[in-house]
Amino acid sequence: MHIFSGRLLILGLFFLGVSQSLYAESFTSPFGQKFVKIEPGQFIMGTQDFDLLIKEVDPDRIEKLKKELPAHKVKISKAYYLATTEMTQGMWYELTGDQPGKEQRWDRPDWKNLPVSRVSWESVQEFIDIVNDLDEQYHYRLPTEAEWEYAARAGTRGLRPFDYAEMADYAWFRDNSGNNPMPVGTLKPNAWGLFDMIGNLWEWVEDSYDPAYYSASPSVDPKGAELSVRKSMRGGSYHCTTERVRVGIRGTNVEFRSMSVLGFRLAADKK
Repeated sequence: MHIFSGRLLILGLFFLGVSQSLYAESFTSPFGQKFVKIEPGQFIMGTQDFDLLIKEVDPDRIEKLKKELPAHKVKISKAYYLATTEMTQGMWYELTGDQPGKEQRWDRPDWKNLPVSRVSWESVQEFIDIVNDLDEQYHYRLPTEAEWEYAARAGTRGLRPFDYAEMADYAWFRDNSGNNPMPVGTLKPNAWGLFDMIGNLWEWVEDSYDPAYYSASPSVDPKGAELSVRKSMRGGSYHCTTERVRVGIRGTNVEFRSMSVLGFRLAADKK
């Protein structure tokens, strides 16, 4: 590629991100969550720069990270909406009356704005049933793994959608969080207006999990592996070291279990 062409490509990606964040359609749900429209498009899913990842990760962990391979082209064929932040304790409590997770997180003065944690994939589905009864215009759900990564990348292709030196400006991780979750939306958003897509809490997605799924994944709107009790989670958390706070990292847990480092963010479609 000529240098001039490469610069045009980078410039094009930059303006794609700007147009999404500044001019994208958005709405606020009846329960107070803001959503931004994510337009259809194509991206490379998985970790392309595996040689760079090897420089960050202990050699004995590299084999486990091959579930992020092969990097492959994916098309998102339909627009959808994604919550700008993770679901908060305040919204969860208002709609369910439940206070899951560690008691000290509910005793904090900023408890309403902390991301809700210790919620299983199954309990999230029950929560989604509740919010779907509140809205006649939009249908709520978890994003697919592909939708999540497409939005997290926001037009970029690297290990992270920002420079490594800027991590503390965009993501909560072990070095800057005090090993505690932090209020949502307090750091910089990505180019499409989404906060905490990596770091703060891992996020449940809709898909069943298979470490080898990328080798057989459909190229258009992949929905995840064959139905199973193991579900995918994405993004890393406040407890993670830097090499685990990346766009491509994939985690998993059983659908009826929960963790203090795991929450979720909603997607939505117009009815």
